Amino acid sequence: MKKKVVLITTGGTIASKEISTGLLSSGALSGKELAETCQLPEDIEIKIVDVLQLPSMHIDIEKMLLIRERILKELEDESVHGVVVTHGTDSLEETAYFLDLTIDDKRPIVVTGSQRSPGEVGTDVFSNLRNSFYVAIEETLNNVGTVVVFNERIYTAKHVKKVHTSNLQGFDTFGQGYLGIIDNNVVSIYQKPIKRETFNIKKTLPRVDIIKCYAGADGFLIDMLISKGTKGIVLEGVGRGQVSPLMVDAIDRSIAAGIKMVVTSSAEEGMVHPSYSYVGSAHDLLQRGVILGKDYDSKKARIRLAVQLASDMYS
Repeated sequence: MKKKVVLITTGGTIASKEISTGLLSSGALSGKELAETCQLPEDIEIKIVDVLQLPSMHIDIEKMLLIRERILKELEDESVHGVVVTHGTDSLEETAYFLDLTIDDKRPIVVTGSQRSPGEVGTDVFSNLRNSFYVAIEETLNNVGTVVVFNERIYTAKHVKKVHTSNLQGFDTFGQGYLGIIDNNVVSIYQKPIKRETFNIKKTLPRVDIIKCYAGADGFLIDMLISKGTKGIVLEGVGRGQVSPLMVDAIDRSIAAGIKMVVTSSAEEGMVHPSYSYVGSAHDLLQRGVILGKDYDSKKARIRLAVQLASDMYS
């Protein structure tokens, strides 16, 4: 009996086609049209569900929720072995991590996309999509959560990030390695995360913003966000989690206003840690009430904080 996989399409380069100007119309192809251009696995039963046909930077938290809801609906069918989601690459890592944090199901959820459109020379559409179906039925990946498949590699949603604007090796996990590979339709898993966490969303996901810190940055953007009613702020600090000392008064005002603040690092690898004792250091921020963001990059920390706030974790 064939194993069943649901293909959920949301648009992106993987579903794009060239228009008269020579530019690409992102998300122009439906799931059926995309499937017709590919040599899909004949040994897997595939159900196609169109949810969105958008460029990935048009996908916000509300649309991520829509994708999540459709996945949960499809997973009500116990005969489904896994789910594949096609997605534009620019925000793929954010959607994948959101799904990872908010779907508590043991079956694999695979997010993939492409760097080149279906009609381009050397396109990666077909290999990425085909490989994703085989990962979706790989029982070794049960209870791993959401993964990303790209260029024959399997990545964790927590650590994966886009690392190149156009190269087929568009995604990587610095310092973490990949979980496994797909070679000639065969999935090989080399490692798995030992811990997984999910959250139960209880209310509307709040606004959470990111501020990138740099030498001489002051509190202007923090004060602006306070006035706009943001519920959370991620500070993308530097090194071990430092920010400019000119920001700390505004940070105090933000904390006093009940806004949750997290500091991460712009460094590719390593943990935020209270190593130094000076104004604006991670230790100083911790004493002021800022949460240390471990090894999360700022975009993942934003998704995580929004989900935690919507789960009443900080109530």
